[in-house]
Amino acid sequence: MIRFLYNLLFPAVFLCILPGWLIRMFRRGNYRDGFGQRLGVYTSAVYDRVQAHPRTWMHAVSVGEVLVGLKLARRMKERDPDLHMVLSTTTSTGFALATREAPDWVEVVYNPVDFPWCVREAYDLIRPTRLILVEAEVWPNLVYEAVARGIPIALVNARLSPRSERRYRRFRWFASPIFRLLDLICVQDPEDIPRWLGLGVNSGFIQCVGSIKFDDTGDPPPAAPPEFAELLRAAGAKEGAPVLLGGSTHTGEERALAECAARLRERHPDLFLVIAPRHVERSGDVLAELCALGLKPVLRSKIVPGTEPGDCLVLDTTGELRRWYPLATVVFIGKSLGATGGQNPVEAVSANVPVVLGPHMENFEVMVRLLLQAKG
Repeated sequence: MIRFLYNLLFPAVFLCILPGWLIRMFRRGNYRDGFGQRLGVYTSAVYDRVQAHPRTWMHAVSVGEVLVGLKLARRMKERDPDLHMVLSTTTSTGFALATREAPDWVEVVYNPVDFPWCVREAYDLIRPTRLILVEAEVWPNLVYEAVARGIPIALVNARLSPRSERRYRRFRWFASPIFRLLDLICVQDPEDIPRWLGLGVNSGFIQCVGSIKFDDTGDPPPAAPPEFAELLRAAGAKEGAPVLLGGSTHTGEERALAECAARLRERHPDLFLVIAPRHVERSGDVLAELCALGLKPVLRSKIVPGTEPGDCLVLDTTGELRRWYPLATVVFIGKSLGATGGQNPVEAVSANVPVVLGPHMENFEVMVRLLLQAKG
């Protein structure tokens, strides 16, 4: 009954959100690449590569989830050298990052729109032996089809903030039956367990394993590539100057950072501002706003020999932010000034850089509390 109602209502909802979805795709660019995959249409080359081996299907919605998924995939490969995987993602930025970073035993595709026929085509192509969903991507038809085919489902690095729990509780009649179909839910923190139980999940299906982002790979924190330091100088930063970096910023935070930088320059005149918008398609708007505030911003993608230096760098590329953090003197975590829950601070903290948070870090409340307790 739940699936019937969902498939009855989803087309109407999809039509309502379609214009905004298409606009975002157009602004992010590369929207033509792999567009058919969203509708369950695949080229013969993809078909041949995928069907050459039994596959694990992992779905990660965008950049952050893709990084988590690839980290998990590499660990799984260590335990199972014969592992082959399909990694699906929803956004063009996630697709670009996955295509660039994934090893050759991982085939990267776009996740199908959650219409039954699109999902069935994807399953017919991949023929997965298991389905792994990263963090929060639980699409009903994706789950129902896996159950119908006897494919086990795991939700990994799962997080359920109090705000998300309240939202799900309003529609518990709909959400609970879907969550109960999951065979394994790997949560990041013990405090999340009662929330999942409150949504009707059997306690035997929940395991607290911590955050994959915190997992030690044995490698040192990523260092900034030498060319990044050169880009910083080309953009106008002086050697040894303090760098204020705003990571994954949202609307309104760029202005706040610009105003903060202006005040800090009264004491540190060489301070250089770096801003990484959470959504790169906003880079043009961010650039215009900074110019209106009297700054001289430079786009990272436009730096060429002879570029006129400025006093601010806007990062309009994808998948690089974690390697910019080591160049910062201090990092501001985006999405934390408005009541929107904050971005994950793990990568900035791992770079051994001081971190500044706004008042709204609800999505990572436990993590932030532990960091503060440890004086991290």
